[in-house]
Amino acid sequence: MLELNETMLKKFVEAFSQREDGVLRYQGRLCFPNVGDLREQVLSEAHSSRYSIHPGATKMYRDLRDVYWWIGMEKDITGFVAKCPNFQQVNVEH
Repeated sequence: MLELNETMLKKFVEAFSQREDGVLRYQGRLCFPNVGDLREQVLSEAHSSRYSIHPGATKMYRDLRDVYWWIGMEKDITGFVAKCPNFQQVNVEH
């Protein structure tokens, strides 16, 4: 069992890399720090982008996960979309 845990930890650590630009990445995706309201700004921008057609949580997560990574990302996106007045209005009508 200990060997299995060590193997999993090693694979997890190997999934992280730091490129020449100094940016930490997880499986090639930008590791996004929890600094101030930076994540909230990214979520807001992604949710209100004119190219995204006001996405729900699933689409927004799929779009962002290709570029960004942070612990609890899916939960943060779901919570952000749930607070959106347009999302709440759609759920009341159905």
